[in-house]
Amino acid sequence: MNTAISSIRNLGPAYEEACHRAGINSAEDLRAMGADAAYARLLQTGTRPHFIGYYVLVMALQGRPWNDCKDKEKEELRKRFDAIKAETRPQHSSKLLAELDAIGVRAVPADLKPL
Repeated sequence: MNTAISSIRNLGPAYEEACHRAGINSAEDLRAMGADAAYARLLQTGTRPHFIGYYVLVMALQGRPWNDCKDKEKEELRKRFDAIKAETRPQHSSKLLAELDAIGVRAVPADLKPL
């Protein structure tokens, strides 16, 4: 069965479209992945990190209202969000960057340049 992602409480058409871009095509796929893995996939495919978007997803997969997250629980979710964000790199944010990577040409950060 392929139930629409937007059928999950709190997740609308825009969230569903972002999921589709990330290769998450159904509510069943999303539930099977879980919030953390799904959010990491969204970040990898170009979704900009945003804490509210993350905790809305967590609440949605628990069947809770998006604004039900409070206090200590919200603090713990913030730590998980920060960890996911730190560990996840976008695949390529642009075609130009992908092409530069393919030929091995990227700017070297100033702190890594030889003196």
